Amino acid sequence: MEELNIAAVTKRSINGVFALVSRTFVIQLITFVTNFLLTVFLSPTVFGVYFVVSAAIAFLGYFSDIGLAAALIQKKEQITDQELRTTFTIQQILVVTIVIIALLLSNFIGLFYNLNKAGIYLFDALAIAFFLSSLKTIPSIILERNLHFHKLIIPQIVETIFFSVTVVVLAVNGYGVTSFTIAVLARGISGFIAMYIVAPWKIGFGFSREIASKLLSFGVPFQLNSLLALAKDDLLVIYLGKVLPLAQVGYIGFAQKWAFTPLRLIMDNIIRITFPSFSRLQHEKDVLSKALEKSIFAATFFIFPCLMGLVMLAPYFINIIPKYSKWEPAILALSFFSLNAALSSISTPLTNALNAIGKIKITLYLMIFWTLATWIITPFAILVYGFNGVAIASGIISFSIIIVIYLVKRYIKFNIFVIGYPLLATLIMGLFLYLINPIVIKNLWTILFMVILGAVIYFLSIFIFAKKELIANLKIIRENLNK
Repeated sequence: MEELNIAAVTKRSINGVFALVSRTFVIQLITFVTNFLLTVFLSPTVFGVYFVVSAAIAFLGYFSDIGLAAALIQKKEQITDQELRTTFTIQQILVVTIVIIALLLSNFIGLFYNLNKAGIYLFDALAIAFFLSSLKTIPSIILERNLHFHKLIIPQIVETIFFSVTVVVLAVNGYGVTSFTIAVLARGISGFIAMYIVAPWKIGFGFSREIASKLLSFGVPFQLNSLLALAKDDLLVIYLGKVLPLAQVGYIGFAQKWAFTPLRLIMDNIIRITFPSFSRLQHEKDVLSKALEKSIFAATFFIFPCLMGLVMLAPYFINIIPKYSKWEPAILALSFFSLNAALSSISTPLTNALNAIGKIKITLYLMIFWTLATWIITPFAILVYGFNGVAIASGIISFSIIIVIYLVKRYIKFNIFVIGYPLLATLIMGLFLYLINPIVIKNLWTILFMVILGAVIYFLSIFIFAKKELIANLKIIRENLNK
């Protein structure tokens, strides 16, 4: 494994951002078109089935890792082949056990949610795809440790293409839930093959008690965070699938998917890069502070205006697109999930920084708080506001970002007001769209015109307010970006 200095970390991180974002843009574009076509050809009930069944598999999946992969990525020293084999062995024992349990429970889960045979087969397919995904863990660790993000994204592109083409073709031809079943298997097989072409690793088993003990000291608290995130998110979806009609769960899934799309495009890439990068900088607090500020600025710079545009234009989009009016009940939920996404674009880099410097127990306590708050507030909100209560509770809980900022400032001195300029420019854009949309929007072309006009207003505003910051960041990028 390579040892990287600060200059190398900076260079590879910046190149990684561009490699991931540019290639992920292709993925998100394909995903955007796919989701749009699926929401036209499939009913909210079919979406509800996929949303709930996917959450059930995710619930089982969280027990397969125990944080060993994160421990290897965060590790200061070079990683050894014995550590990789120990991690792989432990993970595969857990994964195979969980997949067997999932397949044995599939009929019970079908009865619990009143799923038909197609729904049960989808659950089985997701379990098999989960096993295939686990085989990619070690090659992914090696690529992330060395900050080779340009290679890491290739299997994701392959997976997305196979999944999207398969699911759309089948959905258009009336296969319903079965469209997802075949598509997830196509995604799992293609992603596995692509990963081992890009990053070949000779599969091998081995075990060291000493290595396992060291890795688990970081990995277990890290995975407890993930387990609590599971209880907060995926387990909640499983609960919703029982207490709400599947069509209403479909509305929640629709709103959440679109609101979180900017996070998936921007934030997932930033987190994927900054966790190993911050880990390498954990003893350089001044450099780490600047890196944290720039990651927050970059996230909010793109995510804030995307979410504002989504909230302002979604009602017109839903009413104008043929067969899309069925999603109108999800508009309110979309707004509150977007609020959650906006605040998450700030809190996620902060908790990521805490994990990177080894303060995993603090993020564990935060996750305990968020999980308890979710399970206390959400059922009550559902009683008062119906299925929209899920999104309303999500928006309310996201204001706990104030606590996150306070805790991170105890260890890393950073300026949270780097979000000021993106926020101000976004509010200006939002006000403009709010006032002009009712006058201008008549059809799809006028919606597209308003998207472009809103983007122009935002970028002009941010350039006026943050010209110095933007020029400084562009200079850093230019100096470190590979030609």
